[in-house]
Amino acid sequence: MSTNPADQNRTERLRERLQAELSPTLLEITDDSHLHAGHAGAASGGSHYSVKIVSGKFAGLTLVMRHRLVYDAVHEMINKAEIHALAITAIAPSEQA
Repeated sequence: MSTNPADQNRTERLRERLQAELSPTLLEITDDSHLHAGHAGAASGGSHYSVKIVSGKFAGLTLVMRHRLVYDAVHEMINKAEIHALAITAIAPSEQA
């Protein structure tokens, strides 16, 4: 995990946006940027993240619709190239093991 203050601020903004939009009961964010050193997205400053999110807003939605909700919540960060890649695990509370 990065100790760079800019990366930590980016991770916190990601967390805040997902919490505000999706009211998750579980939110795990992993900064995977170090795994992509030398990748074009890393060179441009964009970070790579994995998120696991459990939200009641996902109930009854397809996987594509769930991912769309996540992307909608962080679209500004993606448009500003703060996020280059986002791996998403989106689960409804009834599906949580």
